[in-house]
Amino acid sequence: MENQQVNRPWGVDLKAFCLLMHLAQFAGFIIPGAGIILPIVMWVTNKDQFAEVDAHGKNIVNWILSLLIYLVVSIFLMFVIVGFFLLFALIIINIIFIIIGAVKANQNEAWEYPLSIKFFK
Repeated sequence: MENQQVNRPWGVDLKAFCLLMHLAQFAGFIIPGAGIILPIVMWVTNKDQFAEVDAHGKNIVNWILSLLIYLVVSIFLMFVIVGFFLLFALIIINIIFIIIGAVKANQNEAWEYPLSIKFFK
């Protein structure tokens, strides 16, 4: 029984768990803040046991923090009109990046989000 839990964070297959970490960011579209908190909790609770979870988690958190910085900048740029376009572009890019990250996780690849600042290496 214990051998079955070796590669099963939260009782889920390791590959599926990494995929779900990426997709968990979509929770923020339904519940404000959940798209930030859920992937971080998933990463922090399993990063020491699974190198794959740690790699995906770092990439996700780097993207989340970078996106927050970009969103703040776009809010300030709204006074110059350009911020509205930047905000729209960031939302579209975020959706695309989350989907690509999930697909790559399903292929056992730790994909680094483009444009993300490396806070965690």
